[in-house]
Amino acid sequence: METEQCLRQQLAAAYRLAAMFGWEDTLYTHFSVRLPGDGDPRFLINPFGMMFDEVTASNLIVVDMQGKVVSGTSTANSAGFTIHSAVHMARDDAHCVLHTHTLPGMAVAACEAGLLQLNQISTEFYQRVGYHPYEGVAFDLDERARIQRSLGDNIALILQSHGLLSVGRTIADAFYIMYYLNRACEIQMAAAQLAPLGPIRIIPEPLSHHACQQLIGVEQERQLVWQAWLRRLDRIDDSYKS
Repeated sequence: METEQCLRQQLAAAYRLAAMFGWEDTLYTHFSVRLPGDGDPRFLINPFGMMFDEVTASNLIVVDMQGKVVSGTSTANSAGFTIHSAVHMARDDAHCVLHTHTLPGMAVAACEAGLLQLNQISTEFYQRVGYHPYEGVAFDLDERARIQRSLGDNIALILQSHGLLSVGRTIADAFYIMYYLNRACEIQMAAAQLAPLGPIRIIPEPLSHHACQQLIGVEQERQLVWQAWLRRLDRIDDSYKS
């Protein structure tokens, strides 16, 4: 089991990598990871008011499932608490939860058809993405039950008219899922721009299923990708560890 300090450094690294990839929406998105230990569940999340490239291991805050800050000097974003606590309360396997407002993610979240099977990257999400109807800003704690139902046992959730969410047993898993879900959305945006040149090709369902099973079979490679990202980040700026 990973220590709190290890989880703090990895989650801070996820924020810095997200900033590097251009996933920020000023102060309004959030990543979390559940802390180990007995007793009431708690999770790490970013302090509201900090940009992603300002997050470090030491300035992450600890929040319980009632929204109380049990460690740290700041508060959590209210909507962020609603969304992240909903997932952590419902899914024992969802140790890490990432939520973004990227342009491609929000564009696909605005599409009635949702995520299309257009590319090999898209096939990893075949029948593995849930959809949550828009209810306004997630200030209402009653929405947690509906978020839980929408996510089900999927690896990701498209919050309609809102953005993307990914879950994972590890930070490496959740970050990898978000990276490629966002990439699938980028491909869909690009393909839509080419639509005037001719029909967009949709991968047939049996082939999407086959490719998805192939990709599930090599999911252990996520850790290799995560370690490669960490090496890149360390070469650029390792201050996230402090």
